[in-house]
Amino acid sequence: MINSRTLLIISHAPSANTARMLDAVVRGANHSEITQVHIRSISPLDATSEDITSAQAIIIGTTENLGYMAGLTKDLFDRCYNSCLENTQGLPFTFYIRAGLDGTGTRRALESITAGLRWKLVQEPLICKGEFDEVFINQCEELGMAMAAGLEAGIF
Repeated sequence: MINSRTLLIISHAPSANTARMLDAVVRGANHSEITQVHIRSISPLDATSEDITSAQAIIIGTTENLGYMAGLTKDLFDRCYNSCLENTQGLPFTFYIRAGLDGTGTRRALESITAGLRWKLVQEPLICKGEFDEVFINQCEELGMAMAAGLEAGIF
């Protein structure tokens, strides 16, 4: 892809339903009318600071565990924070949370960490609360499509 930009999706998807949500984000980002965005999807365990610094936008996906982000998502930030600090300022991002409760603590933690990194939240985060609902799949697909379309259009 000439002049392609990379949208990196880093998602912790430990269950069948969270895997379906991740698949929906990727499917939306790979919409057939979006042709100048390269989509990379990796787990937090496999992600490196080089993956992050080579992306032009990021979507973070995590579960809510005990009112906080998944341990593997936190581990990603623990490993990559310092090396990304000076190299990713202004990085456009959004996130989605599969929250069994209300997602408040997880959202607060993600916003705090990314504020420290000086990333730019460019799309309202998606918080999928309570019992699993099939509507989460459509919402995730829309999130992926909106991020990829915005990146391709140069909006961010």
